[in-house]
Amino acid sequence: QVQLVESGGGLVQAGGSLRLSCAASGSGFSINARGWYRQVPGNQRELVARIFRSGDTQYADSVKGRFTISMDNAKNTVHLQMNSLKPEDTAVYYCFTEDLWRRLNWGQGTQVTVSS
Repeated sequence: QVQLVESGGGLVQAGGSLRLSCAASGSGFSINARGWYRQVPGNQRELVARIFRSGDTQYADSVKGRFTISMDNAKNTVHLQMNSLKPEDTAVYYCFTEDLWRRLNWGQGTQVTVSS
């Protein structure tokens, strides 16, 4: 199973930027997509962005134009560049992989806090 290690969360003021990274180790030949979900306590986990094996990307409407997901194949790491952050972006961000059978594998989560 692929192991996922996240980094890059923290505290930032509104309008600022953060970059999340998720490094994967282990066999990943069946991974079809990678990306990020986020969750606020009491709410369901929501998809933020994902990048497919093809290179296609998908974003939540709330982050389009502000967040960019990218893949560093040499380092087997996916990045999420988050710009123009808003207080409503505050959440725990979870890296994930999705395999060809749509099974999800999760990272441990990293806290992002945006102060107003």
